[in-house]
Amino acid sequence: MRSRIGVVLVLGALLGGCSRPEPRPAPAVPPPTPVSPTPASTPVERLPGFVVLTDVDPRIHADIRYATPHNFVGRPITGYPEPLCLLTRQAAEALRRVQGAALAGGHSLKVYDCYRPQPAVDDFVAWSKRPGEQQTKAEFYPDVAKDRLFADGYIGAPTAHSRGSTMDLTLVDEPAAGQPPYRPGQPLVACTRPRGQRFADNSIDMGTGFDCFDSRAHTADPRVTGTPRDNRRLLLRLMTDAGFVNYDREWWHYSLRDEPYPDTFFAAPVARSSVG
Repeated sequence: MRSRIGVVLVLGALLGGCSRPEPRPAPAVPPPTPVSPTPASTPVERLPGFVVLTDVDPRIHADIRYATPHNFVGRPITGYPEPLCLLTRQAAEALRRVQGAALAGGHSLKVYDCYRPQPAVDDFVAWSKRPGEQQTKAEFYPDVAKDRLFADGYIGAPTAHSRGSTMDLTLVDEPAAGQPPYRPGQPLVACTRPRGQRFADNSIDMGTGFDCFDSRAHTADPRVTGTPRDNRRLLLRLMTDAGFVNYDREWWHYSLRDEPYPDTFFAAPVARSSVG
């Protein structure tokens, strides 16, 4: 519809679409109430032990929204020079197991965002301070005032994405249907509208679009029933079985429970040159 020092001082209670403060995964089923991470370590220019997801499993689809103008800011985000999913090897290998299970049921994974560099988070913060920039409000936050996005917990920092074992993803039918390209300036439709009315994403119906800043994007929101509820539960089961934990305010957001860098927030750009 889900610099580092300066960010933390300015924003104590922040992001979703997946930048709001997420929990550090803990060994419990179901996952415990989210607890905000504590930033540590200084930014680095390389990503030790990271891989490009498609090198590990080319069967997984990708639609890296922050490298495009089709996101809640309305332009490519700082730190995304290439439309790639970068992850720690542990997270990528776990997703490969999920993909195998998904394919057995006639589905495939599709990732929207994976590792997110700290400069991208800073870009979100800077955008939040410019009230006139609301080009995509009609789609991504139709019922929330922009000046409430941080206070209401829809956007925040730091984000678990910067630790490299968190991703935003969905399921598509396999073989995957085509998806019409996003055209800047096209009429926008609220991410909360029924499938067939909102953006024609080839995801199976999850009840809202990706990065929908609305309580209906909460994984277990009681207003989401029928097929969308079943689809969310399917994704939850597949991911949980492989060792991931869902952030319960975003049906698309998962973190590897035993992530290798629980206290490190990286800054290298999303580019093949960033992985060793």
